[in-house]
Amino acid sequence: MTPDVMILAAGFGTRMGQLVADRPKPLLEVAGRPLLDHAIEAARAGGGRIAVNAHYRAGQIAAHLGARHPDVTLSLETPEILDSGGGLKQALEHLATDPVATLNADAVWSGPPPIPVLCGAWSGGMGALMLLVPRDRAVGRQGGGDVAMDAEGRLRWDRSDRSFVYTGAQLIAPGPVASHPARVFSLRETWAALIDEGRLFGTVYPGRWADVGHPQGIVQAEEMLAHG
Repeated sequence: MTPDVMILAAGFGTRMGQLVADRPKPLLEVAGRPLLDHAIEAARAGGGRIAVNAHYRAGQIAAHLGARHPDVTLSLETPEILDSGGGLKQALEHLATDPVATLNADAVWSGPPPIPVLCGAWSGGMGALMLLVPRDRAVGRQGGGDVAMDAEGRLRWDRSDRSFVYTGAQLIAPGPVASHPARVFSLRETWAALIDEGRLFGTVYPGRWADVGHPQGIVQAEEMLAHG
């Protein structure tokens, strides 16, 4: 299986403060490379066609893709930002597979490429499959986890320190996203419906993952990459 990939890169990055005053968060550098390039590298390892959404300072992202990644499709969100669900819904016109993969642009990986790990755990009865890490392998994470997982891999919400952290990488069936009635909505709505159906699953990533959503996360991600 080679899923097409959506990279979520449209957000404002407000936790980055002045670092995003003149450029979007996906173009901030970690270990000498823009976050967006880290995400595209991860998408190419096991993925098919790639789409990237953009809203905040979208012109800079468009120029970066044109100069370095001309084969990557830009899904421009205008005049309003569409949130994670709406962004994926719009980008589905560029993504042909079932399931599709999504990656957050503000993450860095230390270990095997994330998409093949997800593909190896995917089963046809799933609505979505989240790639998870235990809280102690979530570098730069602020706060607790996101989900608890039962013996069969089914997920439910759990924000405690004992729960798993969602890495922003997933496989998801496009049908529930495409059929959502709203233009602007969060993927959390789709996941909540899948939890009710018993079709939201998780699998654990064997390496380490860094959340680069805040300034200290840049330093922590670089330390992670330097030490493996």
